[in-house]
Amino acid sequence: MRRYILLVIILAVLVGLTVWLTAIGSVGMFQMAPPGKVMTSMLRHLQIVAAAEGLAILVGIPIGFISTRKAFRYASPVLIGTANVGQTVPTLAFIGIAGAVLGMGYNAAVIALFVYAILPIIRNTYAGIRSVSPAVIEAAQGMGMSKAQVTWRVELPLARPVILAGIRTSTVVNVGTAAVAGMIGAGGLGELIVTGIAVRVTELILQGAAPTAALAIILDAILEGVEEIVTPRGLKVMKQAQLAG
Repeated sequence: MRRYILLVIILAVLVGLTVWLTAIGSVGMFQMAPPGKVMTSMLRHLQIVAAAEGLAILVGIPIGFISTRKAFRYASPVLIGTANVGQTVPTLAFIGIAGAVLGMGYNAAVIALFVYAILPIIRNTYAGIRSVSPAVIEAAQGMGMSKAQVTWRVELPLARPVILAGIRTSTVVNVGTAAVAGMIGAGGLGELIVTGIAVRVTELILQGAAPTAALAIILDAILEGVEEIVTPRGLKVMKQAQLAG
């Protein structure tokens, strides 16, 4: 409960800071972004994150799942290692490379963020499927379930909380990373931050940084709620028993 109270306080401070910075109008000779601009930038920011995250989910979950199958198990280190490569390149450098290859703007930002988002999803999908007890799978097969039924009715439901935890992690990280995309003309709240850095006005930087942090907190809370809802009741009871013990 204390954690949620602290998050609400932090969120209120960030929202209040954004409103105040927008309301002051100007700092010296520099104009602050008007409310309409802040809202448009926020929506653009969410659009970039949603597109990159959607691609990462569509590609990452199948790769993570395939990596657990016997026929592809030896290829799993290669698949996960390839996804790791994107994480080793510094964010600014990778986004700059994407901008140079694909052209400055939205498309380059989405592809760059997709690469950063995919690793946690692949890793958690792989870990979630592998964490399902072989005894549970054998019991399902003993009940006459086919391989497809075992996958859809046993493995994926039990692995779902772990998979969603990976999606949650990658989404929150991408909200912050998307701010860097402002440097290649992709728009979003990063544009306000980049402008503030260029003119060396702290208030302009904070006007973009505060709502970015607020978005990360809100999305994290929403996905945490979804994760709680989709977790099977048996797993919740087991987790509570472990915490109590």
